[in-house]
Amino acid sequence: MALAAANARGVTRAMTDLLQRLGVEVPIIQAPMAGTSTPEMAAAVCNAGALGSIAVGAANSESARAAIEAVAAATNRAFNVNVFCHAPACGDPEREQAWLAALSPAFEAFEARPPASLRPIYKSFLEDAAMLRTLLETRPAVVSFHFGLPGEEAAAALREAGCVLVATATNLAEGRAAQRAGMDAIVAQGFEAGGHRGLFDPGAPDDRLGTLALTRLLVRELDAPVVCAGGVMDGSGIAAALALGAVAAQLGTAFVGCPESSADAAHRAALFGPAAAHTVMTTAISGRPARCLSNRIAALGEILDVQPPDYPFAYDAGKALNAVAKAHGEGGYGAQWAGQGAPLARALPAADLIRVLKSELRYAMEL
Repeated sequence: MALAAANARGVTRAMTDLLQRLGVEVPIIQAPMAGTSTPEMAAAVCNAGALGSIAVGAANSESARAAIEAVAAATNRAFNVNVFCHAPACGDPEREQAWLAALSPAFEAFEARPPASLRPIYKSFLEDAAMLRTLLETRPAVVSFHFGLPGEEAAAALREAGCVLVATATNLAEGRAAQRAGMDAIVAQGFEAGGHRGLFDPGAPDDRLGTLALTRLLVRELDAPVVCAGGVMDGSGIAAALALGAVAAQLGTAFVGCPESSADAAHRAALFGPAAAHTVMTTAISGRPARCLSNRIAALGEILDVQPPDYPFAYDAGKALNAVAKAHGEGGYGAQWAGQGAPLARALPAADLIRVLKSELRYAMEL
């Protein structure tokens, strides 16, 4: 009973003014995983009492506005909009052609040729004035940043518009930078997490800190609230995150199997199959390190001796190869994002999953 009471006090302390300000009833955040999160999912999560999210880093300002308005039409609760703050892409034609040549046999297996050249298919938020205008006009309650931090003027404008600002950190240096930039909360993204690593500089050495160590480190060293992310799939994992001092846990892979997810049939089949036990970190899909299910594109990346071009040029090639393969009935070349907790995934509607997670969390806190 003493331990249960201590845990309860810990959760009470963890439910800071930040979550209360957002009206979040339970310390659960649905991760804005590009390629799987949807407005329908975000709204369902919000209406169930957690914080839903959409990812617009891979969208233009018009698509982002439509997605934001779709969430707002389906819920009156706070939700999160995530953008990418990677360094603006610089092309390297020689490196890009080398990568296309290395991928050529994979295209030829489907009687196709790789693209003649590659494009930077996504614009960084750092250079996207239209996206900033969209966020300032729609004023989502939370705006989160991946791959880096926004410029000072953009951050100030969003803060003035009433947005809570959140940034991802994969190490202490990034966490400190986020705190200096005035972020309201910091997501501690452990190496276990699915999808793209939030590294500010993908060319720098990656300490590959696990979720437990990173979360505890940031909680101890930073003043800003910390959100735990990476490998958390159930109520016991959320309870562990809170025990580490996090204000909430962010779950991404846990929502991939939801019917509201935009994951395709091949992704869902792989998630609930043997591949779930063998996630890998690869740069072959997009040019940046990202964790996905063990599939054809990840295996191809293991054997190629050519470095992919920078993000998002490499993603242009990856998407082209996936499209060709899917047209021939092969779904294993897609970006099947998943974290190391993938074997714990459940195929539940998002609202039902939140209810189950709440129940599991209450049970875990009583042990």
